[in-house]
Amino acid sequence: MQNIHEWSQKIKQTGKNAGEGWMAEWGIAAIIFLVALASFGLGRLSILEEVRPPVSIREAPRDTSPRAMALGGLFVAARSGSVYYYPWCTSASKIKATNTVWFETEAAAKRAGYAPAKNCKGLAPQ
Repeated sequence: MQNIHEWSQKIKQTGKNAGEGWMAEWGIAAIIFLVALASFGLGRLSILEEVRPPVSIREAPRDTSPRAMALGGLFVAARSGSVYYYPWCTSASKIKATNTVWFETEAAAKRAGYAPAKNCKGLAPQ
């Protein structure tokens, strides 16, 4: 292993012989070019950061009319419809209260002639 003194001697020797290698002709120009290129790149990165809109976290909007879970059963259908839903599915909330039919089991809904809704996740049409 070389110590610091030996390294400094090699650096001094390289400086004395600078006129002999490529460093004398192109080294300084290459260093200046690389520093300029790096500065330009960092400048472009800082511009990109300023252009991005700031991230803001806000409170999620609250539903003004929370839906209550009805105790009628696990599945709901419309009397005039042909499919049944889970009560929390979006389409189930559109059924009028006067047009609602509740079922305790999926089998009971199928026996009544209803099919599972395709747009209600978790109900697989069979």
